[in-house]
Amino acid sequence: MAAVDGAEDSAASPALWAEVRALLPNTEEALTLALSGEVEDCIPPLLRRARGLLYGAEGRPCEATAATLRRLGDVLRDYSWEKLNAGPWREISKAWRQVYTYGCLFGALAEVAAGSPLAPAVRLCDMGLLMGASVLDNVLARLVRVLQMRLPRAKRRLSPEGSAKRVRIDCRPAPVVPPEDALPHLYCPSLEHFRDNYLIPQKPVVLEGTIDHWPCMKKWSVDYFCQVAGCRTVPVELGSRYTDEEWSQKLMTVSDFINQYIVNENSVGYLAQHQLFDQIPELKEDIRIPDYCCLGEGEEDDITINAWFGPEGTVSPLHQDPQQNFLVQVFGRKYIQLYSPQDSENLYPHESHILHNTSQVDVEDPDLVKFPNFRKAAFQSCILMPGQVLFIPVKYWHYVRSLDISFSVSFWWS
Repeated sequence: MAAVDGAEDSAASPALWAEVRALLPNTEEALTLALSGEVEDCIPPLLRRARGLLYGAEGRPCEATAATLRRLGDVLRDYSWEKLNAGPWREISKAWRQVYTYGCLFGALAEVAAGSPLAPAVRLCDMGLLMGASVLDNVLARLVRVLQMRLPRAKRRLSPEGSAKRVRIDCRPAPVVPPEDALPHLYCPSLEHFRDNYLIPQKPVVLEGTIDHWPCMKKWSVDYFCQVAGCRTVPVELGSRYTDEEWSQKLMTVSDFINQYIVNENSVGYLAQHQLFDQIPELKEDIRIPDYCCLGEGEEDDITINAWFGPEGTVSPLHQDPQQNFLVQVFGRKYIQLYSPQDSENLYPHESHILHNTSQVDVEDPDLVKFPNFRKAAFQSCILMPGQVLFIPVKYWHYVRSLDISFSVSFWWS
């Protein structure tokens, strides 16, 4: 039962502990603590001790047991956190990510057992979902759903009357798209027509009428995200574009992000991440995999789904991606320019390995003295409206600027 009227259900209620406990295996032996690789010898005894505390008492653990379980969760998280930050992410052992997840799980269960406020337990679940690896059939995703139902639904704070109007970092007006530069638009093309005329020849196109039936088109708004995901912790990119020196990342709740960067503040923050829909399944239920993705070579599980949520003025600099892309506009508008991979030499990619897929040129205010060949590059453009889907072929360069508060979903596929 969801909490209402801003009142959080008591974390100490026997009913909540029974519901949470039911997410775990019935016996201590069934909670296997399996890891995908080797870890240091001090870790397995800590995991087993925490497991024993969960199964060692009838009903909810007592206050002293909950405190010990909390400390064990802290130790597991602190120890594994050092391992997670010891080198490039791709080189981090999955086993250490699983240890971090167990630390988050035991910490969240300790908060519930102690009757503490539920928001810290929800944050621990989110940290495990973001930084860890799935254990026990993705128990953290199931646990956070139970806990979230007990929290009051967040509301966004309206700007106080008479406050200064938001000053955007990038507040250029919506450009006019000349007919000769405009991308073609198609209404619900058949799979065969799209494949033969756009996918195989690798030509971008704006599709219309293909997502009108998606639930997100009627449900999603800033207020809806506050209600459904306001208490959830997510990574936020701070700054108008990722190439700026002041660009950074920060973890915060969705409601804090909305209140600080969508509603009230004079700076730009952007929610851009590929885990949002796995982290918050309620949102994933409102979207669909575009039918045209079936024309690819990979499986549906290989499709990467990204969320892009931010205020007016946020910019994705001219860059290219390694897969085909369907960019779905749910609400708000975006101005987009596209350049063929054949023009790559005229677009002056950064020389560094990290930014080699990103142009040095500000396409709306190019420095033609520094980048003279940029004038040779031909582009197509569009203003992507709600309900439209832009097909961006693999390696096609694209520049994106939000003209309003905007939410987009991109599907990367091969």
